[in-house]
Amino acid sequence: MPTDFERADNLHRPPLGEARGATAKPLIVTPTFVSRVDDTPRGQRPQDAGASKSRHGHEVHFPNLRPHALALEGNPNLAFEHWDEYWRKVHGPKFAWDEPGSSSGLVLRYDQVHRIASGPSCFFRPPYRAMTGDDGRLPEDPEKRVPAFQRPRWDGFAYITYAEEADIEKTLGQEKFSQRIVADEQVAFRMVTREITREYILIPSARHRDPISLVKIHVRRPELSRDEFQRRMLTEHAPRVLAQRSTRELVRRYAQLHNIGSTQKDPEGSKIDAVSVFSFASLNDVEDYLVSEDHALIEASEQGLAGPDSEWWTAINYSVINRLMPEVATALP
Repeated sequence: MPTDFERADNLHRPPLGEARGATAKPLIVTPTFVSRVDDTPRGQRPQDAGASKSRHGHEVHFPNLRPHALALEGNPNLAFEHWDEYWRKVHGPKFAWDEPGSSSGLVLRYDQVHRIASGPSCFFRPPYRAMTGDDGRLPEDPEKRVPAFQRPRWDGFAYITYAEEADIEKTLGQEKFSQRIVADEQVAFRMVTREITREYILIPSARHRDPISLVKIHVRRPELSRDEFQRRMLTEHAPRVLAQRSTRELVRRYAQLHNIGSTQKDPEGSKIDAVSVFSFASLNDVEDYLVSEDHALIEASEQGLAGPDSEWWTAINYSVINRLMPEVATALP
């Protein structure tokens, strides 16, 4: 008989999981962006109704006033580490576990993409320079010169892939997902987006364990319609990215996710028009890519299409489910 400690973290990915082969058609992805439960005031970070649960199962409406009541972690000093561990080691196996009467079989891929504070972001980007004076010496009063920390809107996202849009409801409509997985989300996450996207793989991964992701969240310029923005991202911007030598040398995978709807009311996720996800072998490769002249051309192209509400950051990637081996490039329209 299965127990609470039955392994579910490795059964649906290589080498134990059964692969279904590649497809060149665009797949459907629910890029579920999440913010973690913490004691941030609601005015600084929005909160889903029913989220940030207490140990009694009720929403903690003002977590900045009652952090001790949060079910996930009542000690603010441990909140980030406990959340990061919980998402990977508890929530991921719960999602993958096929309890009696349920199946995750229609999920082709599920990666957890955890934002790394020490990685490059749009708020603190490379190159990183020593804090020196005119004489080239380091300051003797560093306590007075600590740079302010700017936190991106999201702490990561669940990269969940399906073959067809109808497979989303077939999966998430199961009692396990609609009741118990959602209940677990309300313990771990402050906000969860529900957008649906069409995935275009421009550089397929030769591996299934690319460790580092550069995540770019694009919000279009106001003068562009969503259709025009997405068309130009795919037909004008993507070829420019692919043409750069640094892309060929450093990028292991490149995909664009184009927003086509949502699974439910999603005021925050609906603002996102597209997401670019680049995969790398290391954080150093990301940093080298970002400081290259090639990326300056890429960024100029992005800025011609996306507005100031866009953001980007770096993340570590955990594969929970992967049934797509090998991966191939999407056949573009």
